[in-house]
Formats: sequence, structure tokens, C-alpha cells
Amino acid sequence: MSEDLKHADIHLIQRILPHRYPFLLVDKVLDIDSYQSARGIKNVTMNEPHFQGHFPASPIMPGVTIVEAMAQTAGVMLGVGFDVVDTNLLIYFMSIDKCKFRRKVIPGDVMEMNVTTLRGKPGGKLFKFKGVASVEGEVAAEAEFSAYVDWNPGE
Repeated sequence: MSEDLKHADIHLIQRILPHRYPFLLVDKVLDIDSYQSARGIKNVTMNEPHFQGHFPASPIMPGVTIVEAMAQTAGVMLGVGFDVVDTNLLIYFMSIDKCKFRRKVIPGDVMEMNVTTLRGKPGGKLFKFKGVASVEGEVAAEAEFSAYVDWNPGE
């Protein structure tokens, strides 16, 4: 890892990602090592809308939102790593592979998402990432996912 690691608070995240409540699923991103790796943080709270129906008597974070949080962490990593803040960057899922869920994520948890780039290069449009989401050091989910990066949407 580089000694010059960067981070993104919620204000910078919103300048990179188009997502907003209720679908912005990362609160901060730490240890951004260019476009190679990063660590996202999601503070899971009971007031999130998916807990009204998943499941009211025993709320757990849906697995798809955990994977989405890992993908958003990767998007912030690319935005900071390639210095494309305030550029309307759009990133689209292409595939999700080797996805496994290991433990429940519940309100009150602090979920940490570690993402690494497996494939992709500066200016490239196709990237592949590995993500691992954990709570208190225990793996909650892991997946490999591919994405298409639209560096200049609308052009």
C-alpha cells in the first residue's frame, strides 16, 4: 500500500456518486490506494427503509444492498483514484460472481467493505473488483463484481 492513502467523507462521496437517500449506502471511504483498494464504512441504522419490510420483527440488511454498498465503495475509489470528482461519473454492474453471505447485518452494526481491483486500467471502461463486507472482523458477505465505467455520460 502507498503511504499517501486518501479518504472520502460523505460530501466528497456525493460529488462522485449519483446515489442519494435511500440508496446511498456508504458513509465514508478510507485507505484509498489509487484505484487499487479502499475500505468503505456503512453505519447501519434502523431508520433505513428496507428494514420496514425485511423483516419487521427481525430486521436484517438485504444481501443485495450489501453487495451494492461494496460496489459504491469501489465507485468512490475510482472517483478519487482517477481524480474525476464532479464529473457525473456513472458505473454500471455487469456481473456478480462468487457471492456468498456469511452473517446477518443488523441495525446498529458498522459494516466495513474492503474492495480491491482485480482488473482494469486508467481510462478503461471495464473493471473487475473483489469485495468483502465485515462486521466487527467477521465476514458478512463477499463477491467479485464487474462494472462498466462511463467516464463521460451524455457525450
